[in-house]
Amino acid sequence: MINKEYKIHIVGAGVSGLVAARVLENNGFSPVIIEATDTVGGRVKTDIVNGFQLDHGFQVLLTAYPAAQKYLDFKTLQLQRFLPGASIFKNKEQKIIGDPLRDFSLLFSTLFSGIGNYSDKLKILKLNSYLKKKKISDIFTEKEQTTYSYLKDYGFSNEMISDFFQPFFSGIFLEIELATSSRMFEFVYKMFGEGDAAIPKKGIQAIPNQLQQNLKNTTFLFNTEVASIKDGIVTLSTGEKLESNFTIVTANASHLISNLKNQATKWKSCNTLYFETEKRVISKKLIGLIPKGDTLINNIFYHTSLKTDTKTNKELLSVTVIDSKNILEEKLVEQVRKELKEYCNIDAGVFIKLYKISNALPKLNNLQYEMLPSETRLTTNVFLAGDVQLNGSLNAAMISGERAALGVIETIANTIS
Repeated sequence: MINKEYKIHIVGAGVSGLVAARVLENNGFSPVIIEATDTVGGRVKTDIVNGFQLDHGFQVLLTAYPAAQKYLDFKTLQLQRFLPGASIFKNKEQKIIGDPLRDFSLLFSTLFSGIGNYSDKLKILKLNSYLKKKKISDIFTEKEQTTYSYLKDYGFSNEMISDFFQPFFSGIFLEIELATSSRMFEFVYKMFGEGDAAIPKKGIQAIPNQLQQNLKNTTFLFNTEVASIKDGIVTLSTGEKLESNFTIVTANASHLISNLKNQATKWKSCNTLYFETEKRVISKKLIGLIPKGDTLINNIFYHTSLKTDTKTNKELLSVTVIDSKNILEEKLVEQVRKELKEYCNIDAGVFIKLYKISNALPKLNNLQYEMLPSETRLTTNVFLAGDVQLNGSLNAAMISGERAALGVIETIANTIS
């Protein structure tokens, strides 16, 4: 019989920490989540500013994520789904391409878009079919190469890569060279092909909020910073020491644990700017891309093309800038305004807010899809979770949280057997 009175602490109330708590609760434990800020979510957060929902960065949920299907109630989230395509601004024209097999309304615009050649379009269908049949586990055992070299090897034209793949996937990977592992490209492409990109009606933070609401026996310590972690002890920044039989660390592990000091995660950053505009230049529920290589803007999206929980008569436009070239905020806003007008014929209107997101995605090598519970164990009593353990995705955050919790449960079971 397992003693359910174990003191289990989870550091970080992000998605992985919340899922870890759910798994522990499902097995009869009552964990404590220690969170430095005043809310759940970690990197998945939403603010309400001027009546608009502003997500911390342009983030979407891919509904095909297996872990998301397991841990989230999509219906309650009231997911607002994108069309499977993109609006590309090239030579002062707007060209729409997409997957007509999933949305017939995109057929003619895709065929006559002038983006890529006929051979490119056949290769996209071929790639769709190939990845639909390929198991996720097989994707993450393939030899890694850059996404760019993968696309070249597949035979896509330079124009197709520069006009679509580069702006679209650089916005997902947050790097413009498409140097990200081909494993991640195949996985994300497969997820796009098998489901939808979507945002909850209340904004992206509705995801961690739902995970929190489903917890019944978890205690939260908000506005509480952890200074260090050792087997059996969690030391807070106030100097207070908490006795802990097991600790799951989901955030800033290298700063908290002495034998990880030289293993700090490197991060990709981005900037997201929000503007209030009078009208939408993109009429459909599509992301907008600018394929010109020397622009600051990577992608744009009218969040008000989807239903939101807040009501306003104006439109909300987000602009993602991956490389701000260290331009100061005022100049960055000014330059983005110029590019919106020049390339998209968009009058940016009222600037609302800029989010500088320094820890947007982890820089990782040898990407993995999942891990054994035992692989999350760092020391006798400390376990690691977070997407940094696998790959930069919401799916990975959930899986790592689940595996760390199962690692704790297995350890407890083994000590009493």
